[in-house]
Amino acid sequence: MRAITVSHYGAPPALTEVPDPQPGPGQVLIKVKAAGINPMDRHAADGAWKATMPAIFPMILGFDLAGVVEAAGEGAGKFSVGEEVYGQLKIAPLGSAGTYAEYVAVTEDAPLARIPRGLDRTVAAALPTAGVAALQVAETAGPLAGKTVLIVGAAGGIGSFVTQLAANAGGHLIAVVRADVSERMRAYGAAEMVDHTAGPVPDSVRRAHPDGIDVLIDLASDAEAFAALASLVRAGGTALTTRYVADRQALASRKVAGVNFAVDMSSRSLERVADAVVAGKIVAPPITLIKLDDVPTLDAKAPSEGKTIIIP
Repeated sequence: MRAITVSHYGAPPALTEVPDPQPGPGQVLIKVKAAGINPMDRHAADGAWKATMPAIFPMILGFDLAGVVEAAGEGAGKFSVGEEVYGQLKIAPLGSAGTYAEYVAVTEDAPLARIPRGLDRTVAAALPTAGVAALQVAETAGPLAGKTVLIVGAAGGIGSFVTQLAANAGGHLIAVVRADVSERMRAYGAAEMVDHTAGPVPDSVRRAHPDGIDVLIDLASDAEAFAALASLVRAGGTALTTRYVADRQALASRKVAGVNFAVDMSSRSLERVADAVVAGKIVAPPITLIKLDDVPTLDAKAPSEGKTIIIP
């Protein structure tokens, strides 16, 4: 089968031929119909997790997918052949269940769920990492009703979902985005926008909110930028980062709860996000569709806005 692989950590991705996977005991074989691209895919390929998760080479990239169960191994009975499923396959060793491929074989106990009626496959492939992370970020930072919430990276995959979820929870949202996506952010429920290309974000927010903010949800900043933004959070508030750069001790000294967020992927969380989309409570961000052949020509980083999905 064809797959996007790297031959070693840091190598450029390439379209290669690899052996067709076969489902072992307790596994299902999934024909990939759509694969979601996330920044962490490149991080894994560059060796960001080599100290904690082993890898095999050639490493097949990708974690998010939507597809159809083609076969089941001995003892596997959770999913039936022909069922449509989606999920996140962050499975050790890395590369053993990569989703930038035509097929993947994986244990049926992996974070997988059935695609509900009314949910398009390409949208389903956009949900696992971004949607579940957003759901858990919003709940970790909550309750948000009546609170002023600053969201950095609001136009990206996670940001698009968390903006909607935070608005649904009753937060007063300030979205840090470029001016040309302000209309989309307003549709998601953001009350204010800050253009990060127009000047320092902390200065802009401080002018508008001299008494500070209640919650910072930062999906993009490095340690220095996060610390500057966290200085806006008043005592009793929360400063959350998905980049694991929060100095929790320093924040605690100001009576601010620092959170280095890590997603806890599960089939139940996948179902909750899909149900919210089908019910119209949240919508997927703009989706860009590409072919498997186009992946090696992409920039090293996934697009900063919306979601990019690989289709056959």
